[in-house]
Amino acid sequence: MPKTALPNACTKSVLRLKELHFGDTKNIWLRRGTKAPVVCFAGHTDVVPTGPVEKWDSPPFEPAERDGRLYGRGAADMKTSIACFVTACERFVAEHPDHQGSIALLITSDEEGDALDGTTKVVDVLKARDELIDYCIVGEPTAVDKLGDMIKNGRRGSLSGNLTVKGKQGHIAYPHLAINPVHTFAPGLVRADAGSLGRRQQILPADQLSNFQYQRRYRRDQCHSGRAERQIQFPLLHRVHRSRG
Repeated sequence: MPKTALPNACTKSVLRLKELHFGDTKNIWLRRGTKAPVVCFAGHTDVVPTGPVEKWDSPPFEPAERDGRLYGRGAADMKTSIACFVTACERFVAEHPDHQGSIALLITSDEEGDALDGTTKVVDVLKARDELIDYCIVGEPTAVDKLGDMIKNGRRGSLSGNLTVKGKQGHIAYPHLAINPVHTFAPGLVRADAGSLGRRQQILPADQLSNFQYQRRYRRDQCHSGRAERQIQFPLLHRVHRSRG
């Protein structure tokens, strides 16, 4: 999204713009109105890494339209949602210039990363000046087959940790004298990936391993490592509602 898009929309929709930057993170808070309830649209401008750029059919940071679809980093998650926020606000204000309550946008550039200086810091600032959000709509992509066919109304968070498995270092010529830590945790990894570690609830699938990084310690080509470490993350899955319409 061009840098001038939100300020221009701010002026057009008479939204008050407040820039709240912390470190390298850029945040903006836009609001129209001074009374409650405050309906806030929340989103982010940062994106996940591109991976190998040469694998893309078009430059990842140059939007390209092909067969009625928009391609580029952020096309789904979630710069297009911000564009929808802005357009919706413009149309709503044009049709209802004297609307009740307030409309707000909270946009951050720190969501895909550590998420330390983004929404959290902005909310702290709002709390300090007693400016509270009554309703918040997060424009993350959730549609499966068509626009609006799924609404996620909650998130249970995630469970992350570092797991260290100890074995017994030994030469590969004598594997029976060593204990390979990979053999110890590999069966558990299979179970986790199959979702068997999570408890299935009535309308929720079992929690499943989503992020895994493995590192051998004391690696030598002719030697079994005596220790292995891995980072794990289990997203505690959303409560979802699929529209039957």
